[in-house]
Amino acid sequence: MSIQIIAHNIRSTYNVGSILRSADGFGVSRVIFTGYTPYPTQPDDTRLPHIHQKLTRQIHKTALGAENTVSHTFCEDPLTVLTDLKAQRVTIMALEQADNSVPLQTVKAPNHVALLLGEEVNGIEPHLLKLCDVIAEIPMQGQKESFNVSVATGIALYQLAVVLPFSA
Repeated sequence: MSIQIIAHNIRSTYNVGSILRSADGFGVSRVIFTGYTPYPTQPDDTRLPHIHQKLTRQIHKTALGAENTVSHTFCEDPLTVLTDLKAQRVTIMALEQADNSVPLQTVKAPNHVALLLGEEVNGIEPHLLKLCDVIAEIPMQGQKESFNVSVATGIALYQLAVVLPFSA
């Protein structure tokens, strides 16, 4: 199984770092940052040096080095990323609460999957959800409506990387 993450419009550098750390722990092959998501320094980075250095330092606080061990890229336009991945026959799985979402634990094991994450407060934009092969949500039992995006990512990665390969 091959897992990629698309982190779209994540605001917090701490969430980005935590996502990278979970990605490292579960063997994610690549994290793709899109929209305004802050991301670590890239080869040939076009951002001003003081900007990408500051963001990388902030991300490092929770990534603890995973920003150096997990392959990552940036593409501003998520539509380009989704189109390219679909052309490669990668299953696009949104992690979102929606009218047509299914419980995460019922998702069948795809061979190649890209987990789409959205903005912390508003989630994934409807036009992006329409491009997804499956929309999965984590069932909640408490009073809160959702998990933090980095916590939800860890839960989803555990399901994809550990649980599903043994049940497939």
